[in-house]
Amino acid sequence: MAETVRRAFVCGHPVAHSRSPLIHNYWLRQLGLSGAYERIDVPPEGFPAFLRDFPRMGFVGGNVTLPHKEAAFCLACATDAAARQIGAVNTLWLENGNIHGANTDAPGFLANLDDRAPQWRDAKAATVLGAGGAARAILYALKESGIENIRIVNRTPTRAMELVQGFAPGPSAHPWESLPPLLADTDLLVNTTSLGMGGEGRSDFDLAAMPRHAVVADIVYVPLETPLLRVARLHGLATVDGLGMLLHQAVPGFTRWFGRKPEVTEELRELVIADLEAGK
Repeated sequence: MAETVRRAFVCGHPVAHSRSPLIHNYWLRQLGLSGAYERIDVPPEGFPAFLRDFPRMGFVGGNVTLPHKEAAFCLACATDAAARQIGAVNTLWLENGNIHGANTDAPGFLANLDDRAPQWRDAKAATVLGAGGAARAILYALKESGIENIRIVNRTPTRAMELVQGFAPGPSAHPWESLPPLLADTDLLVNTTSLGMGGEGRSDFDLAAMPRHAVVADIVYVPLETPLLRVARLHGLATVDGLGMLLHQAVPGFTRWFGRKPEVTEELRELVIADLEAGK
């Protein structure tokens, strides 16, 4: 009898840019597993039907990317604690015939920090730039890690206030102009905005006041070294790019769908970097 090929997907709109098939199909080859991971472009109006029908289409689960993460959270039969706090789902699987959802962005972010700059675990104060959906995942991750002093800095202060209220008590909200004095005791600085994406945006960050032991992380991975990370490196600060978060957030889904836990290796990282370079 022929072996059943387990199939998973990434769905979004658009989705052609997704590197998830490259990552998951690499792991399938490395582990010698019979499986497939596919891109599917699903417009917003078609997502509820796709979510309902994907088991009948032969998929065991998949990833959800923009703009469907919030809809996936609302439509899944059951969700994990991270998804409920963040309000978004990026990983789906079938369990007892029901569609379950999780948010693996938060653990993926922490695993990337552990991998590239493990000294971040000594941080007492963290400053997060941005107050959008990505910031919710980072805020959840940092609060779960035990950092008590978390500051959200955003150009629209009301959005920062709304974000921290959902994670009270603990995190505080600040306007963008308050960033310079906050940097003086920031052990971990995280950019969750699109600032620097595609190499665009400001490059005049003044990080001179930051402690020498500070870690600067950016969830953007195109370019790999954003303007913020470039300035941090020139100041001698430890930097963490966003590519590792993409790689590590993929591990839990692969493990559920294909039954083996893959490893994030330097070879995989270099493979994705080469693909990013080729796509320029």
